[in-house]
Amino acid sequence: MDDADDGTGTARSLAAHLADVTFADLTESQATARLVDAIAAWGEAQGWRVYRRAPSVFPLPAPLRGNSVLDVACARPGGPPIAIEVDRSDRQRTVDKLLAEAAAGRLAIWVRWGAGPFTPPPLPLHLVTREAVRRSGKWHTAADLPAPEHSDRLPSGNIAELPLEDA
Repeated sequence: MDDADDGTGTARSLAAHLADVTFADLTESQATARLVDAIAAWGEAQGWRVYRRAPSVFPLPAPLRGNSVLDVACARPGGPPIAIEVDRSDRQRTVDKLLAEAAAGRLAIWVRWGAGPFTPPPLPLHLVTREAVRRSGKWHTAADLPAPEHSDRLPSGNIAELPLEDA
């Protein structure tokens, strides 16, 4: 991977890695944790130092004191640090946090997951998505949905046989 890119190549690499992440019957927090684990594994596979719940430059909202945290941060030689947030919902606070990270010289990536649609964040933030659907209160990646139930009954009523056309 080219660390000198504008972040597009890095975001694409992460997106390709997350495309292989599947889950079924997970709660929202379990699905988020699965994605955070996969992001950490991706960073470690690049040979980078990976930090979970890393300090952010963005302050906590009043009346709290201190700074917010990032879901994952990666330190890499030859490139700016990477700040990654993982969310199912579209949160303005996440956008503000990642914009502050980008202003501080970090490559900011927002990993959004769920049913979409996923509105692109403002530049210079990078968006990585992982589609999932909710069924019976649990989250599934599309490939891991159970097959639909089919009926053994034949259709009733008048069934017309259509003529076959010569090809």
